[in-house]
Amino acid sequence: MKREDLLAVHSRRTFLRNTAAGVGTMALARLLEKDGYAAVRDPHFKPRAKNVIFMFMEGAPSQMDLFDPKPELQKWHGKPLPASMTKDLKLAFIKPTATVMGSPFQFHKRGQCGMELSELLPGLGSIADDVCLVRSMYSEAFNHHPGQLFLFTGSMIGGRPTMGAWVNYGLGSASDNLPGFVVLASGVGTSAGADNWSSGFLPTTYAGTVFRSKGDPILYLSNPKGVSQESQRLRLDLLKDLNQQHLEKTGDAEIASRIHSYELAYRMQMSAPELLDFSKESAQTVESYGINNDKSKAFGTNCLLARRLVERGVRFVMLMHASWDHHSGLAKGLPQKCLETDTPATALVKDLKQRGMLDDTLVVWGGEFGRTSMSEIRRPDDPNSIGRDHHPNGYSIWMAGGGIKGGQVVGRTDELALNIVEDKVHVHDLQATMLHCLGMEHKRLTFRHQGRDYRLTDVGGEVMPKLLA
Repeated sequence: MKREDLLAVHSRRTFLRNTAAGVGTMALARLLEKDGYAAVRDPHFKPRAKNVIFMFMEGAPSQMDLFDPKPELQKWHGKPLPASMTKDLKLAFIKPTATVMGSPFQFHKRGQCGMELSELLPGLGSIADDVCLVRSMYSEAFNHHPGQLFLFTGSMIGGRPTMGAWVNYGLGSASDNLPGFVVLASGVGTSAGADNWSSGFLPTTYAGTVFRSKGDPILYLSNPKGVSQESQRLRLDLLKDLNQQHLEKTGDAEIASRIHSYELAYRMQMSAPELLDFSKESAQTVESYGINNDKSKAFGTNCLLARRLVERGVRFVMLMHASWDHHSGLAKGLPQKCLETDTPATALVKDLKQRGMLDDTLVVWGGEFGRTSMSEIRRPDDPNSIGRDHHPNGYSIWMAGGGIKGGQVVGRTDELALNIVEDKVHVHDLQATMLHCLGMEHKRLTFRHQGRDYRLTDVGGEVMPKLLA
C-alpha cells in the first residue's frame, strides 16, 4: 500500500472512531481492563516494595562454601557418612556412600550483625547489615529444569506463569515505555530457558522481555533501512484498527496482547536505547559495578541496567547468571563465579540504598537449590576435579530491601548440612513472602484456567514473618 493510501485509511478510521464517541476504543478498554491490562493495578494492601530485582544464580551455588559454614565437615573429609544419615537424601549423580568434602574456603564474621560469610564474598560482607541471609531454604526438585520451574512458577510441570509474570499481572507496569517484566542474561544459559520467564496461561503481554546489554536492547528493535518513523506509525495505526475490530468480534485476549505488544514496541524504540547510555552515570558508579573489569563486566552491566530499569518503573527485573553447577572443579570454578558476581551484586544494593530506592526495591539472590556436603569425583586421577552434587534439602539465599529485615540470619541446618533443623523456608514460602512485600496476598492472586483458579504458590506457601522488617 502506498503512503498516501495508508494516510487516507488512517484518517477515515480515526474520523469514524472519534465521531462514534470512541465506541471501539471503549470496548477495547473494557476488554483490556477485564483481562488485567491496566497500566497500574492496586495491591491488596499497602506494599513495602514496588519493584523486584531477582538475581538468579543458575546451576545452584554451594551453600557450605559461601553462606553456611560447617566445621564438622572437616572432621569427616574424605570419609563416607553412615547410611542412617544419607538414606533419605535425593541425589542426582552420586551415591549415598560418596565421601564428605570439607570446604576449602575460610569464613569470617562481617558487619555489626556478625554474619559469617565466605572469603569469596568480600563485597557481600560489606553490606551484611542490609542483608537477610536465609540458610534454611528447601525445594521439592533436585534437577535443574524442574528446580528452576518450581522456583519461578511454583510447579515442576511446564506451562505455568512465572513469578515475574504473576507480579506483572497482579500490579501492572508502572512504565509507559518499557515492559513490566524484563530479563537480563549473562553466562552460558539456563536449563529451563524461556520457561523461566514465560507467561504460561496468562496473556502473553505479561511474559518477560529479554533485553541485551549491547547493541539494540531488543533484537530487531530498530527500523530497517527505508522505513521512516512516520510510515511505521501509520502502519501500526492501521494494524491496531484491524486488530481492534477483530478483538471486538471475538473477545480473544491474545489479540489485546498483540495490540499491546505492537504499541509497547514502538514506544520502546524511543526509550530502550537510552538505557544503554551510561554517559550520565558517574565514573565512580560505573567502576563500582565492576563494568571496567573483564571478569565482572557482563553481570555488572546487567546489574546497573537493573537499577536503571526499576528507576523507570519496570516492575520485575530478572538477572540470570550461569553457570554455578559445580559437579567438578569446584575449588577453581566457584571463586571464578564469585569474581564475576560479588562486586556487581554488592554495588547494586549500595547504589539502590544511597539513591533512596532500596526501601521499596526487593532484591533477591539465589539458585534453584544447593549442593551436597559429599563430594562428586568425575575424574579420580585429578584431585582438582572434585565437585558437589545437587541438594534441595537445605540451602541458602539472601534478600535485601523492600520490607525485608536486614542484618540477620534466618534458619539453620545440621552440622553436616544435610537437613534443616530450624525455621524451614519452602520455595512456596519464599514466593508468598515476596508477594506479601509487594502488597499482594498470595492466595488472592489467582487466574482461572481450565476450570480452576491457579496461583504462584499452587496449594501451599506461608508468609515468613521472621524475614520481614
